[in-house]
Amino acid sequence: MIHLLYTVIFAEMALILLLLFKTPLRKLIILTFDRIKRGRGPVVVKTIGTTVFVVLLSSIYSLVNIQRRSEDGAVLNPTDQVLASKHLLEASLMGFVLFLSLMIDRLHHYIRELRLLRKTMETAKKQNRGFEDGKTTSGEEVKALGEEIAALKAKIKTLESESESKGKELKGAQGETEALRKQADGFLMEYDRLLEDNQNLRNQLESIGHSPEGKKEVKHQINLTNIAEEMIQNLNEQMDAFKVSQLIIQRA
Repeated sequence: MIHLLYTVIFAEMALILLLLFKTPLRKLIILTFDRIKRGRGPVVVKTIGTTVFVVLLSSIYSLVNIQRRSEDGAVLNPTDQVLASKHLLEASLMGFVLFLSLMIDRLHHYIRELRLLRKTMETAKKQNRGFEDGKTTSGEEVKALGEEIAALKAKIKTLESESESKGKELKGAQGETEALRKQADGFLMEYDRLLEDNQNLRNQLESIGHSPEGKKEVKHQINLTNIAEEMIQNLNEQMDAFKVSQLIIQRA
């Protein structure tokens, strides 16, 4: 049994050394322990550990009994001394085996946590890089948007100035329209008066006879009528021009 305990101790020490240093076998050992800790593996390991612990307690109990006999005054024979030494060595070796087993278990646990932490750190670094890249891209987009906003503000100012100038032009056009309207009212009144005069002249022509004086008067009245018709035609042309100007102002 002592040879078996020494073999187990050296095997556990070798496992600890392999776990401490990053070697090709380290990954294989970690995968093996991962498989052992799944399913019924933990139950088997706990059973073996409990058995070794019970044997350790038995060796300690036997050693204590031998020590009590020596304290009672009895002389220990060589066999008892050999047994006491054997039980002490076995108890020490089994305790060391249990201690190394606990060390291996904790070392495997911390290595797994370290691997998970490294993966988490790598993921966080990738996310941080992506965030920084996105931040750079968003910074460029913000800069482009700022330039676009500045251009739009300048365009708005230009449009406001154009609107003010158009407003001034509209006010001037409204004033001109009012003046033209007053002038048109005067033209209409003059047009009505000329129509009335023309009608009166026609009535007078009909009432005048065929005398020479009447003929002269008719020629004179005809001349006046022609002049009146020319004035009426001019008024009509001015009215047409006024309507065209009003349409242009309304479209503006």
